[in-house]
Amino acid sequence: MKMPIIFSGHGSPMIALENNEITQTMKAVGDSIDKPKAILAISAHWFTDQTYIQSAPTPKQIYDMYGFPKELYEVKYPVSGYAPLTESVQSLLESSVSINDTWGIDHGTWTVLVHMFPHADIPVVQLSVNRHLDQQQSYELGQKLAPLRNQGYLIFGSGNVVHNLGRVEWDNPDGTEMTHRFNDAITQSIVSHDHASVIHYDTHPDAAYAVPTPDHFLPLLYCLGAARNDKVKVFNNVCNLGSMAMTGYVFG
Repeated sequence: MKMPIIFSGHGSPMIALENNEITQTMKAVGDSIDKPKAILAISAHWFTDQTYIQSAPTPKQIYDMYGFPKELYEVKYPVSGYAPLTESVQSLLESSVSINDTWGIDHGTWTVLVHMFPHADIPVVQLSVNRHLDQQQSYELGQKLAPLRNQGYLIFGSGNVVHNLGRVEWDNPDGTEMTHRFNDAITQSIVSHDHASVIHYDTHPDAAYAVPTPDHFLPLLYCLGAARNDKVKVFNNVCNLGSMAMTGYVFG
């Protein structure tokens, strides 16, 4: 059976502790799919100098955020790794991927999965986001990962369509006009299978504001490449903090 692909916005790490419409929707997305053998997680927060895959049988949980309440650092998501998934990724990506177990399961992954799959009973293997790949190359790497879906694996990307920490408006529960324009344009392109417009997001007039750095956007291109032209379900189409979009997509 062919597994879907999920891309989710993650926003503030505090989402791990929240119970609101956004986190309830994340849970509903997890409940809506058949349980995968394992999850290949592509998090914006493992942004590296080349493409790495994890092989640790018990990857450590990374608290890669600072200045938050003590209870956030007490959230536990104790997943195992999964050697067959690591080996499948190595087979698909060949010499372009290397083993690296210096990282772990970071907050881009566990703050969302704690809602989607709260029992932490699905193995998770993280794949890094390669800072040296451009948009087209990131999309093409995703295309190479597509066969994992027929092997029972869920590809899960975590980032944000709009992510500009420098322009955050802490007292704004909505998004700015620029955030909404960019988020709407990307979402419409994804739904209409206009992948070229998503790949070349930097041609949009609001791109410099919405994507000042590529780390949170590139996981979406990995997912889009693996999704091909599958049907798309949009979830959590919400903008907040002025310069954040929490929008997520289920492909397939």
